[in-house]
Amino acid sequence: MNMRSKTAGIVAVGSILALTLAGCSRGADAGADPEGGGEAAASPGITDDSITLGVTTPLSGGTAGPGNCTVAGLVAYFGEAGPIEFGDGNTREVTIEAYDDAYDPQKALSNFQQNQANVFAFTSGLGTPTNRAYREAAIEEEVPQVLVMTGDPIFSDRAESPWQLGFVPIYQNEGAAFGELLASSTEDHKVAILSQNDDYGDGYVEGFKSAIEGADNIEIVKELTYEATDTSVDAQLTELAASGADVFFNAMSITPLTIATIEKARELSWAPSWFLPSNTSSPGAILGPAGANADDGFYSVSFSKAPQSPAFAEDEDVTTFLAALEEHAGDYTTTPDFPHCMWSYMVGATLEEAFGAMEEPTRESFMEALGGITGFTAPLMLEGTSIDTTQDGQPAVSAVVVQRYNGQGYENAESFE
Repeated sequence: MNMRSKTAGIVAVGSILALTLAGCSRGADAGADPEGGGEAAASPGITDDSITLGVTTPLSGGTAGPGNCTVAGLVAYFGEAGPIEFGDGNTREVTIEAYDDAYDPQKALSNFQQNQANVFAFTSGLGTPTNRAYREAAIEEEVPQVLVMTGDPIFSDRAESPWQLGFVPIYQNEGAAFGELLASSTEDHKVAILSQNDDYGDGYVEGFKSAIEGADNIEIVKELTYEATDTSVDAQLTELAASGADVFFNAMSITPLTIATIEKARELSWAPSWFLPSNTSSPGAILGPAGANADDGFYSVSFSKAPQSPAFAEDEDVTTFLAALEEHAGDYTTTPDFPHCMWSYMVGATLEEAFGAMEEPTRESFMEALGGITGFTAPLMLEGTSIDTTQDGQPAVSAVVVQRYNGQGYENAESFE
């Protein structure tokens, strides 16, 4: 197993079975005995001068690119920020421990089970099936599983998931944004849909269909699914291309398969407009390698500034982020090929907001503080979006902006062309 570490205000470790033995007694050492009249006894993973956060995410396999980005942005943020001042008056260094789950739910559960006593909270990890795999265990053990990279609504349902909170918009919100844009078109459109056969794909399609309901200019002519474990979707693409659709909604989470669908469509001489989810629409990692260009009509949604976009070349948030990424996160990436790099950087800023409101060094105090953030514009957020953790049923970010690929990055799409 590979163990990687980076020290610059934080420590990042990548290993499925990584254990921080020194952290095993942290909870017992920090904080006064509440029976003695002092503050509440500290939770595991936090001392008077440090706090440890865990990330279980795919660092290898087909989703390793975005998975590594979920660590890189977090590492970059706290590496640049340095020790953080907490609401209880203490200043603490933030330590990040990252565990590879290879997008395998059983590995994600194992990562949680073997490390939950050594970390204060789990955060940022990518994936619906992997986050779901240890959700119930996190609830049972009362361990925060927050600001995770899944649009599954269950993570933002406060009654069902009292120790959870999603970060990215729920899949239904993204799907609805596509549907609303298309429904506003003055032309008639035929839509083909390929979706992942799980909650991820179902959520996107549900949102899209709800938004086009009653729109007499839109017809769904073909709808197929694929499994997240599939290595090819050529058969589905061939069938969808034959449908005559001029719009293709590809609700797919696997990077290599997304590239393959673009290449296969070109091979079949099928040239629809494309709707791509925010996590599989990267200009540098997906559209560029697939040979996409500005005339192909690729649409996606976003809530973060894209460093690849000329519009943000001189943006202060972007230049600061890129410098921090290169200095502190080189073990994971120095290129923000996936939006997850920017998202987890925002997660870092959101966590700092919560840390500043924590009155006690406990998981309970942290969850209370995290749930009270509203109107916070984290670094790299697009105009019109913000962090709001107070809405039951919604993640920290609920609003998105529909954008169109311009050959280099994305620009806001006011209408469907």
